[in-house]
Amino acid sequence: MTDRSPDKMPRGVGSVETGGMILKALAKHGDAIKLTDLAHLTGLSSGRLHPYLVSLRNVGLVEQTSEGSYQVGPFALEVGLVRLRRQNPVRETILRVPALSQSLELNVSVAVFTAHGPTIIYIEEHTDILHFNIRVGGVYYMTMTATGLLFSALLPKSMTAGLIEAEFASQATGSRREWFRVDRTLFATKLEQARARGYATTVDMPVPGITAVSAPVYDHTGHVQLCVAAIGPNALVDTAPDSRVISELRSFAEQLSADLGYADDLAG
Repeated sequence: MTDRSPDKMPRGVGSVETGGMILKALAKHGDAIKLTDLAHLTGLSSGRLHPYLVSLRNVGLVEQTSEGSYQVGPFALEVGLVRLRRQNPVRETILRVPALSQSLELNVSVAVFTAHGPTIIYIEEHTDILHFNIRVGGVYYMTMTATGLLFSALLPKSMTAGLIEAEFASQATGSRREWFRVDRTLFATKLEQARARGYATTVDMPVPGITAVSAPVYDHTGHVQLCVAAIGPNALVDTAPDSRVISELRSFAEQLSADLGYADDLAG
């Protein structure tokens, strides 16, 4: 009887996987690279590596420069473009968020930035967490929520300044800001922290007893597409930089960004 247990991995083709590993090394390096240096990166001997490069070059996945170095070839670009055309950041995020919510045992929201501000487009509610007063279509505060702070920190001022100023000028949010002691100085400090850390947190704000952590998802152009926030009671959400919640949420956002074509050097 055939073993179809989920723990048994399907048998693959080793040479294809080795070729994939070589392509990953070339992509990560970015620039053209000599055979000996690529051998060092991949852990393969030059003698074993060279035949792979010949085959990859024959199908256009690798090309050789006039100096004899190797780099990603034109067919790799075609493959990448097909992938990018089919990618949808919102769809990809929503497909993965339920597993994140189950792993963290917290509620998770997904928000995009619109003309109205950080707009909630999806909420995954964990069964063990009380439901909060957030809903799809709702808009997060710019100055008093983790997602609002993160968008304020990472997006161009031309996109956010009007909404921020309107919030500071609003009598409706004024009393709430006074209660949480959110002034322009604290807000500016929060933005600096979010830029430095790559994520934002709020504790007891705007809902007492609730903590939120928000992380950004980037696309292949280096632009923030959306923010994913983990939300729960203070006792369940540790905001220490090395906490499980923050580590797992950041890893989720970083992997999703990478799958959407984002590379760290785009930010530099």
